[in-house]
Amino acid sequence: MMELKIQLIPTGEIILSPGKNGENHCHNCKVVASDGVRAMMESALTARDRVGVQDFVLLENYTSEAAFIENLRKRFKENLIYTYIGSVLVSVNPYKDLEIYTKNHMERYRGVNFYEVSPHIYAVADNSYRSMRTEGKDQCILISGESGAGKTEASKKILQYYAVTCPASEQVQTVKDRLLQSNPVLEAFGNAKTLRNDNSSRFGKYMDIQFDFKGAPVGGHIINYLLEKSRVVHQNHGERNFHIFYQLIEGGEEDLLRHLGLERNPQQYQYLIKGNCPKVSSINDRSDWKVVRKALTVIGFSENEVEELLNIIASVLHLGNVQYGGEDSNACITSDIQIKYLARLLGVNVSVLTEALTHKKIIAKGEELMSPLNLEQASSARDALAKAVYGRTFTWLVNKINASLTYTSDSSKNYSVIGLLDIYGFEVFQHNSFEQFCINYCNEKLQQLFIELTLKSEQDEYEAEGITWEPVQYFNNKIICDLVEEKFKGIISILDEECLRPGDASDLTFLEKLEDTVGGHAHFVTHKLADAKTRKVMGRDEFRLLHYAGEVNYNAKRTLRVCLQVMCMSENKILTQCFNREELSDKKRPDTAATQFKASLAKLMEILMSKEPSYVRCIKPNDSKQSGRFDEVLIRHQVKYLGLMENLRVRRAGFAYRRRYEVFLQRYKSLCPGTWPNWDGKLSDGVSTLVKHLGYKPEEYKMGRSKIFIRFPKTLFATEDALETRKHSLATKLQAGWKGYSQKCKYQKLRNSVQAWWRGILARRRAQRRRQAANTIRRFIKGFIYRHKERCPENEYFLDYVRYSFLMNLCKNLPKNVLDKSWPTPPAALTEASEHLRKMCMQNMVWSYCKKISPEWKHQMEQKMIASEIFKDKKDNYPQSVPKLFVSTRLDGENINPKVVQALGSEKMKYAVPVTKYDRRGYKPRPRQLLLTANSAVIAEEGKLKQRIDYGALKGISVSSLSDGVFVLHVPSEDNKQKGDVVLQSDHVIETLTKIAICADKINTININQGSIKFTMGQGKEGIIDFTPGSELLVAKAKNGHLSVTAPRLNSR
Repeated sequence: MMELKIQLIPTGEIILSPGKNGENHCHNCKVVASDGVRAMMESALTARDRVGVQDFVLLENYTSEAAFIENLRKRFKENLIYTYIGSVLVSVNPYKDLEIYTKNHMERYRGVNFYEVSPHIYAVADNSYRSMRTEGKDQCILISGESGAGKTEASKKILQYYAVTCPASEQVQTVKDRLLQSNPVLEAFGNAKTLRNDNSSRFGKYMDIQFDFKGAPVGGHIINYLLEKSRVVHQNHGERNFHIFYQLIEGGEEDLLRHLGLERNPQQYQYLIKGNCPKVSSINDRSDWKVVRKALTVIGFSENEVEELLNIIASVLHLGNVQYGGEDSNACITSDIQIKYLARLLGVNVSVLTEALTHKKIIAKGEELMSPLNLEQASSARDALAKAVYGRTFTWLVNKINASLTYTSDSSKNYSVIGLLDIYGFEVFQHNSFEQFCINYCNEKLQQLFIELTLKSEQDEYEAEGITWEPVQYFNNKIICDLVEEKFKGIISILDEECLRPGDASDLTFLEKLEDTVGGHAHFVTHKLADAKTRKVMGRDEFRLLHYAGEVNYNAKRTLRVCLQVMCMSENKILTQCFNREELSDKKRPDTAATQFKASLAKLMEILMSKEPSYVRCIKPNDSKQSGRFDEVLIRHQVKYLGLMENLRVRRAGFAYRRRYEVFLQRYKSLCPGTWPNWDGKLSDGVSTLVKHLGYKPEEYKMGRSKIFIRFPKTLFATEDALETRKHSLATKLQAGWKGYSQKCKYQKLRNSVQAWWRGILARRRAQRRRQAANTIRRFIKGFIYRHKERCPENEYFLDYVRYSFLMNLCKNLPKNVLDKSWPTPPAALTEASEHLRKMCMQNMVWSYCKKISPEWKHQMEQKMIASEIFKDKKDNYPQSVPKLFVSTRLDGENINPKVVQALGSEKMKYAVPVTKYDRRGYKPRPRQLLLTANSAVIAEEGKLKQRIDYGALKGISVSSLSDGVFVLHVPSEDNKQKGDVVLQSDHVIETLTKIAICADKINTININQGSIKFTMGQGKEGIIDFTPGSELLVAKAKNGHLSVTAPRLNSR
């Protein structure tokens, strides 16, 4: 059975390892490298038990919500945060950094078909970009989900991808930088820390990225929606105001803060202490301030504009610290220092500002009267002014960024667009005000758009094309949208009516009007209309809407519009642009904030409907922002209100891709000989001919009335791959034809002149070579003639050649080893140099040889040298001993009696050899052991030490010149301890005597005798050993009383 090995890389791709012979056993895979295969959608099922499937369309039980969530859990646990539902990307916020956003990852997704790599935000970005380039239609990417699900980060990753992968020039790079740097500026002024998200977008943002015909980003435009201005003056517990206030206080330079009249302590400002959360561990306000200042410079803000912008931000903080006193019905400002700072920073007169904060203008019978405000009204006026100043400044900031991103071109519109929608997610707080109402209304509209463009439009398109399939039931939230926006009967219309009617409109009258008009709606509940159980959790001033995402209670307080007519006289250039003086003279009552938001939202829907959408559905895994925690209840709720199950059922029941006949045929007609280059018949017949030629199976496609529907992505991928191959073939033919024609024309014009020119070149080269050859021969001959003379110009070439030849010959024929004495004969001029070279070569070989000798071999050589010095050309059996290595001992520990070792004591034995000792009387042979120590030679018999001869007492050693092993150790005759000279015989006489000579340092006392050896026998008597050559070795006592030794001759001397 074949073994299939799976490797999971950090992005979630599955790599199939190659087999034994390097083959990859996968029929639906695309090879990306020699060492592995990137698995496509179907092959990814191999590891589904551990990491789930990367496309929910591949779920076996695709109708089960539990199976859907379990697949999300498996991938989340493996840090695989992206999963597809067809072309919709589902993203789970990991709440930690993942190493899947590097430049290498961007290159992996660049230009690759959507399903060829693992799910990723880069795949969506690249697919939209390629669709824009190939189809020429504007695209948009809709990023939706709850607050804290990662929408803002997703939009930033898309911008970074385009900045890195799109073509660039110096001008384009400037636009890229400004697009990227707009993010930290907008986040600083429009994002804040909430209970659910430390960097929550408190405004909606739609950004158009404009691309030229080369595909390079050349401009952009941002539309902002409903900044949460109430956050400027109030924050829930555990939340913060907008980031810019804290960044300015923490990161601003001392001189700047002194100029703005600010202290480096956010607790000193009323607008920053409401949430009791000045510090956040995940936010570094000081470093973020540096990023924002740098970004403002990159975008193109001047120093004066930055200064005036910061003046406005500081004025909001000072405005929050304005305190009121006086009587309850006649408020006055008690903080003179704050009002002076405000007047200077806002560029208005102190008295005018003071009056605006303590009085209101009343028009009665055509006359304008100033009426004092009570304390509550004055505080509300102050907060309203702060919100108006900050809100309009934010709008000015967006317009300024748009001006820096404007695409300047001669034509009115010759660019393509990719839109990014990053808008607030569905929100449910303990107290939900007007802002939350608008935010959740926006999410209802986006959900309705998603339903229309993906679910309903999917079914409608199939029915229109005559494709039969099983309809999918889904929840259409149009009923909720109508509840909010329907003319005359919607909540917004009722709100407008309450604002415009005469008399005192209050929160309670607004609530009563809602109950009368929409009280019977299934998705609307108030305290009065609710059952007993619901009334316990609802206030009397609240109403509840049953959104697609869940139930939300809204507080009717502060829902009515507050009109502001201040700041038109400011000398601050930014405020001058924000507050138009014509507003003072305009008698028309402005639209309410809800109506304005409804209009802008309708325009946004119109923009999105005009573009080809892509979807990123963001999910947050838990409410505590903890990495690795998967809250199944929370995620089930999000899966439900995001409509993911309905979308999955639609995708699974239908076809993955569809193309109009004319588009499909125009794109792929070159793949079939029957449709190339033109098809003259009906479009449907042409498409049928084409798909039959391509080998489509009946279950892979369906023919509609005007479109072809392709069921599997792999079918379209195979067609695209075939088209890419075909493009190269067609391009090659066109290039070949044009190149052939142009080159033929050039050839005909240049042939004659080129041939003449080339013939001249060849002739001049031949003449030059002949001249060089003649000069060389001439110099060589002249040098040969003058070769025996001193070096001169006539013979220097010849002599140099001779020397060169000798050196080259020497280089090829150097001696191979130390014993090789060969050496080339040098010329007369190099005799001395040759001798130096020969010596150097010999020294080098000797040095190399010596360098390779080990210590053991060196010791062996030293012994052999001593043996050579003693016995060479003197003893007959010496040549036979040369190739035999000397050993450290001839007797091991087992052959030596322990008593002998004990008798030796601490003396270390350096050599031991078995010998034969001949008695002084009768010359009887006795087996003995000769032991050499550092100080003496010892003769042992079994367990006894028979005789010890100190080296200092050793007079000499005698041995014959024949091949026998007999030798005599001479000792002093007057030594009473010795009984006379010792006659011994050894089978290894050369080795034994060399060892004795080295240990006793008696190298020069070894006598090699011819004929006979005399030795002392004791008591003054002498003995003689006679040596005679013979055929074999024989040692015996002769008749004359001498010891006769007969030994064969091995060598002739």
